Formats: sequence, C-alpha cells, structure tokens
Amino acid sequence: MSAVTPTLGGMTTVVVLPSVLGLRQGVLDAATLLREHGHVVHVLHPTGVPVDDDYTAAVARIEALDHAAVLAATIEQARSVPGPFAVLGFSHGVLLAEHLATSRPQDVRGAVLLGGAIPVEHLGAPWPPGVPVLVHETVDDPWRDAGFAEQLAADVEAAGGRAEVLHHPGSGHLFTDASLPAEYQPVEARVTWDRVLAFLAGLEV
Repeated sequence: MSAVTPTLGGMTTVVVLPSVLGLRQGVLDAATLLREHGHVVHVLHPTGVPVDDDYTAAVARIEALDHAAVLAATIEQARSVPGPFAVLGFSHGVLLAEHLATSRPQDVRGAVLLGGAIPVEHLGAPWPPGVPVLVHETVDDPWRDAGFAEQLAADVEAAGGRAEVLHHPGSGHLFTDASLPAEYQPVEARVTWDRVLAFLAGLEV
C-alpha cells in the first residue's frame, strides 16, 4: 500500500465489499489503511469465493452462484453493522455496495466505488436522497462498462447527492491492489486513497 496523506476528520463506519477475486491482500490492506485513519471497518464476504488471481475462473464461480442469494447474504452479513455507515466496493463488490446502500437508505451516508459503477436502473431501487458517491476507475480497464459511472453520477445528482467520477490513466482493474503486480498502479492508487480518505472525512455522520 502506498503512503497516503494524513487526513483529519470524523470517524466513519465503513462496510467493505471485495471483488470476484475474494478477500485478497489488497482488500485487507485497504481495511487496515482505513482503520489507521480512525474509521471502523467491517469487511463482508457474501459470495464466499476463495482468493484467486484468475478473472476467468473467478467470474465463472460468481456466475454459478444464485444472484438473489448473494444480494440477500450481503444484507444479512451487514445486519449487525449499525448505521450510519459508508459503503466501499471493489469491482463486483461495487454492485453489492450499491445494493446495500439502496436497501438501507436510512443508514448509508456515502459510497466509494473502485473499478466500476452500476446505474440505478440496474439496482431495482432508487438512490438514497442526498447520499454522495465517489467513483475511481482507469480509462482502459477492460472490465469497465463505458458510461456507467457517468450515468450513476447523474442518478445520484438527481437524488440530491454529489457525485465525483475520476478516470485514471492506465488499464488496471483492481489498480489499488499491490498484490496484483500486473494491475497495480502505485501513483493512481495513492491519489485514490487520498481522495477516499478525504471523502470519508467529509461525510456527515
């Protein structure tokens, strides 16, 4: 994990959702970083998939799961997390983070989405009023759905929240994960975590 600039601000409870590659070291490092900056972090793993670095095999495992059951498991695992909280999702975890946010609109205060975004029309529920969103992705990410982040930003703003979308140079999907050397982009990772920490510190909790 690259060094990041210390950020002063309030403590936030953060619910972290990993990608299809499971609870990789990069997810655990992110949780550690947030805790070092005073946040309370709950790492959920509703898919239960093993750690992997092969996207093809990992995606196949996810597709074999019952989608509704995974969404239900997300809500169930988060049941013991008291509000208010922010959600942070990596890749496939973006979908789960957004689902949790729209399922507990009274509790969510912000959403950080790394490596993707899902427009509200695919969620089946409206975006919580006034809840801000921060999206970070790379411009040449082969897994990126072009235009999705911008559409979600429009949805968030229509609901009275602020939305910030940052497209970094490069093609890393999980570009903040130092345990994936083929994707890791240390400069962009540092910028991302600086912005994430500032975003969390600015939430009204």
